[in-house]
This record gives sequence, structure tokens and C-alpha cells, in this order.
Amino acid sequence: MSAARQVVVEADGGSRGNPGPAGYGAVVIDPATGEPLAETAEYIGVATNNVAEYRGLIAGLTAAKALFPEAGDALRVHVRMDSKLVVEQMSGRWKIKHPDMKPLAARAAAVLPPSSVTYEWIPRAQNKHADRLANEAMDAGRDGRQWEASASTAVLDAPARTPSTLPPVQGPPGDQAAGAAKARAALAAARGAADTLFPVPEPGVPDTPAPGQPAGTASEKAGAPLTGWGSAPDLGAPATLVLLRHGETALTPEKRFSGSGGTDPELSATGRGQAERAADHFAALGAVQEIVSSPLRRCRETAAAVAGRLGLDVRIDEGLRETDFGAWEGLTFGEVRERYADDLTAWLASPDTAPTGGGESFAEVAERVAAARDRIVARYAGRTVLLVTHVTPIKTLVRLALGAPPEALFRMELSAASISTVAHYGDGNASVRLLNDTSHLR
Repeated sequence: MSAARQVVVEADGGSRGNPGPAGYGAVVIDPATGEPLAETAEYIGVATNNVAEYRGLIAGLTAAKALFPEAGDALRVHVRMDSKLVVEQMSGRWKIKHPDMKPLAARAAAVLPPSSVTYEWIPRAQNKHADRLANEAMDAGRDGRQWEASASTAVLDAPARTPSTLPPVQGPPGDQAAGAAKARAALAAARGAADTLFPVPEPGVPDTPAPGQPAGTASEKAGAPLTGWGSAPDLGAPATLVLLRHGETALTPEKRFSGSGGTDPELSATGRGQAERAADHFAALGAVQEIVSSPLRRCRETAAAVAGRLGLDVRIDEGLRETDFGAWEGLTFGEVRERYADDLTAWLASPDTAPTGGGESFAEVAERVAAARDRIVARYAGRTVLLVTHVTPIKTLVRLALGAPPEALFRMELSAASISTVAHYGDGNASVRLLNDTSHLR
């Protein structure tokens, strides 16, 4: 029987547009020395971030297998990625719902026996080698060529590595990932402290919502993620989502329903001024590293004002668009009550009820927004991201972070161009840090 051979695979993928020109990169590392053993990267054409990340995983596992064909089932691979989505799905803790992801996950699982592979989420700053490879591949595709290993300088960007011992492979795939083991140990220590200020519940693992399950609710088998002061201290920097509501449009002062199912109004003169003041604020703050916007015009204009000051690109995420209010678009609350009284009453009473005329229910919006949140948090772990969006998505992100019921949406005030902030940590916990701040507009 062959002696066990252990290696580390770090992988990443990216898309400039999501979907857009995409590429992946992966590096195989000797854990005993920290030295890279093999690099691989490829430009894959137009694809999404998630597709590129899965392609990077497949390439990394394939490269590891090819390096040690004689090892057979004795090969042990520890995968480290900054994509929480891929790590959690391949570890079996999150369901794979998207039809594009299922065949890619199956391909990744087929490269090596599942018992031979463990997974660990790492902050983006610790995945610079693979990230650089992916960007080299995308640069090559932009220039009409493919990535060549001989021209790569990605190793120069890699963080200093020290020899390490891989976690033992036992139990369900990914269950003994190093990051999860560290978190559990820290949580256990916190529970045992004599001076704990609040009781700390048993930690669980967040899951993507099943069909019909409220977004943001962990599955019963996984339990709920730990919240409060008992959180593990070694999970790295959170993904900090700075939530900026767009500036005013002509409909805003009249308090009319303005979602994604009616007109797509531009910013008013007042709204443009608010966007500029927000841009001044973020330029002085100097913390924003990425910008993601709703596709609707009022958000794109607000995001463009900030991006112009910060010298950043704006990514569009469809999941951040406002609710489709159906037949209520353009009407005031009073006008809706006059025309659709029964429908309005039902809508206020249940998150599963949609506005008149085929609009979206709050439950549907919550599922869409939660999926967008998960994409963004996985993509930008450890970074500060400005999300330029609307009232309902922002309230939903805050509600989900707090674990509040759907009716909490009616108990929050969000002014035009206001700022709220939610931090998301690697263990699934979230911390609401700011709500409806308008001090930059004064």
C-alpha cells in the first residue's frame, strides 16, 4: 500500500463583468516546505465568477492528481479557496441549486475520492497566488492569447508560506477542514470561560435556504451560527457591506412605489447632489475597495458618482434590484389602498403575498437578495464593498443579519442616499454596524 502523500491546492477564479471575460488559476503546494509544485491557469471566455472558481478547483485537483499518479487513493489534498460558496458546497454543508454549478461540482468531486479531499475557506489576502494566476489568465484572454506558465510572475505575489501539517481526512468530506476546526476550538474555549457575559449556543453551519424556507434561515440539521460576543477571534477580516441607498428621483419625495416593474427613473437634481456628497464622503473615508450596484438607473448613476471619485469599476448584480411592485408601481400608498384595499391588507399581513398584478412577494425578494449577498460575501471576503441598491434590499440585508422576522421591514426608516453597514464573517455570523446614516448629506 502506498504511503500517504499530502499536498495543498489553492484555487481562484474571476470574471470581469459577472458574467464577463473570465479565467481561473490554481497552485499545488508542498505543505512540508511551503513551496509551489505546479501552477495552472486558463482564460475560459465569458462566464460568471462562480463558474470560474469551480473551474479553478477542478484544474487544481487535476494538477495535484497528475503530479502523483502513483499515489492513487493515498493522495490527500487540502483545498484552500476564498470562495465560501465553493468551499461550503463541496463540503456538503450548502445545497447546490444553480443548474450551472451542479455539473461543475460533480466534475470536481470525481477527480479524487471524496474522502481524499478536505476544504478550508481562507481570506482573499491569503489566496494571492491563485488570484494572480486567474488575473494573468484574464489579461491573456484580453490580449487574444492563452496563459503561459513560462511568463507567469504570480509566485512573486504569493504570501510567505510556512510548513504546515494537513488535517486528518476523516468523517464527511470537508468536515475536518482546518478553518472549521480552529473556529470550533475557539468557540469551545469561549463556552468554557467562567466570566462569559452571555450564554453561547452550540455552533452550527449556515446553509442556503431550501425551496420554501425563508432566506437566511439555517437548516434544522445544521443549527444556527453562533452570534454575539462568543464569536471565534481567528476567522479573519469580515466582508464589510456598506449599503448605500440611491439618491432621490422625482418619485421619492412623493413616496410613490418605485420598484423594478415600472419606469426606470433617473436621479433628480437633488438626487445627483446627494450622490456627489456620498462620493465626497467615501473619498474622505478611504475604506471602500469594490462597488456593486443594482442594474436600475438611479443606482447606476449613484454608483457612478462614487466610482468616479474612487477610481473603481462598478459591477452590476441583478439580485440587488428593487422589488417588482406590479400594478402598484407609480402609486402612493393611499392610492393603492383606495384601488386595491384587500390586496394591500394581505400584502401587509404576509411576506408570501405579492402586490397586485404579478409583482414580487417579500419572501421572493429575500431569497433573491440572500443569494446576491452570498455571492458578494464569497467573492469579496475580507474586503469592504459598497452596495448601491434600494430600500427593500437594504432592509432585507439588515433583517437577515439580525435574524429578525419579515415584519421588521416595516419598522426601519431608510432615507434617500443613506448609509447602513453590515459585516459578514467567515463562520456565517453577521454584525449590523450602522443604519440609515445621513450625516454626510448635511
